[in-house]
Amino acid sequence: MIELLSPAGDLERLKVAFEYGADAVYVGGKVMSMRAKARNFSADEMEAGVEYAHSIRKKIYVAVNICAHNGDFFGMEEYLIWLNKIGADAILVSDPGVFVLAKKVAPQLEIHISTQANVTNYASAAFWRDLGARRVVAARELSLGEIREIREKVSGVEIEAFVHGAMCMAYSGRCLISNFLNERDANRGECSQPCRFNYELVEEKTGEAFPVFENERGTYIFNSKDLCMVEHIDDLIGAGVSSLKIEGRMKTEYYVGAVTKIYREAIDDFYENAALYKNKIPYYRNELEKIGNRGYTKGFFFGKIQGFDHDYTGENQITTQNFLAMIESYDKNTGFCLIEQRNKFQTGDKIEILRAKASNFIQTVEKMYDENGTEIISAPHPKQKIFLQINEPVSKYDMIRVSYF
Repeated sequence: MIELLSPAGDLERLKVAFEYGADAVYVGGKVMSMRAKARNFSADEMEAGVEYAHSIRKKIYVAVNICAHNGDFFGMEEYLIWLNKIGADAILVSDPGVFVLAKKVAPQLEIHISTQANVTNYASAAFWRDLGARRVVAARELSLGEIREIREKVSGVEIEAFVHGAMCMAYSGRCLISNFLNERDANRGECSQPCRFNYELVEEKTGEAFPVFENERGTYIFNSKDLCMVEHIDDLIGAGVSSLKIEGRMKTEYYVGAVTKIYREAIDDFYENAALYKNKIPYYRNELEKIGNRGYTKGFFFGKIQGFDHDYTGENQITTQNFLAMIESYDKNTGFCLIEQRNKFQTGDKIEILRAKASNFIQTVEKMYDENGTEIISAPHPKQKIFLQINEPVSKYDMIRVSYF
C-alpha cells in the first residue's frame, strides 16, 4: 500500500498525525531544516518522537534539507551521527555536500532527496540512486506523465510526491525574494513568504506608488493556490508514486489531523474498492474545503497550469470551520470529556466532533464546567481546560470544531 506522509512541526503534532492515520511523518530539528519558524524538535523531543513512532510501527524522517553555506557545516557531522544513533528512519537532503557527509559519517542512515534538489528528470533520479539515495521527492513542477517515465526508466529508488498543501511560486522552492526584501534566507529555512504580500508599481522619479491590477480580484500577484490531489489517488499510484506527502510543518494540529484523516480514508477506500473511492470524491473535497486553504489547484500534475491558479484576493486562508478545542480525555461513566480550548464557544452552539478513528458527529453544547467544577456558559480563554458533556465516546486527540455558516 502507498505510504501517507504527514508533517509534524512538534511532538504534539507528530502524535496527532499518527493518530489520524499517517504511516510516517517528516520533522525538523532546531537547525538545518527548511522550516526555521516552526517550533521544531529539541534533541529530547526528537528522541521521544522516534521512540513513539517505532513503538506503533511508524516511521519518522528528519529534514536536513537546507541549501547549506560553509558555516552550516559546523556541528553537522555530530548531528548526522546522532540522528543515526537515535534511529531516525531517514533524512531528507538537498545539498550534495550534506549528502556526501552523511554517507561518510552515518552510512546506515537512509537518505531521501528533498524537493529542494529539483529532481525533474529520470537522469537526475538515477544520479541520486547511484550515489545511494533510497528515495527522491519529485519536484512540484512535474506532471504525472513525467513521474511515470521516471518510474519506468529508473528502478531501485522510491518516488515521493507532494499531494496537498501550500505551493511555492518559485522553482521547487528556490526563492531569493525573502532574502532580498527581509534578509531571511528561504533556502535555509527562514522564508518570510513574500509571495503572500501585496505589491504596487512605483514610478522611478517621483516615487509615487500605483496598485498593480493583475485582475479584478486584487494585486497578490505571486500568491499560489494550495495543492489538492485527493481526487487522483488512483492516478498517483498508477504513475508509480510510493509516498503521498502533505505539506504543512507550520500548520496547526487541527490542520494536520483533519487533512491526514481524509487522505487516509481516501487511500483505504481506493484499495478496498475503486468504485467506492470514486463515489466518495465529493465527500473528500467537501471535507477538505472545511479546512483553511487559498483555493485548490492540481498544480502541474496534468501539464501546464491552465486558468487562474493564483489567489489574488490576499494572504488569508478561507475556511468554513473554526477549530475550537482538543480533547484530552474522556470519562465513559459521566459522559464528560476534558478539553483544551483553542477558540471561543458557548452553550447552545452546534459543534462537530472530529474523531480520529471513528465517524464524526454533531451535537449542541449543553453543559460544561471549568477546572474547579463551576458550571460555565462560555469558553472565552485560550488554552482554558474545560469539562464538556459529550453525546458519544471520544478519545484523546479527537477535536471539536464549529461551522462559520
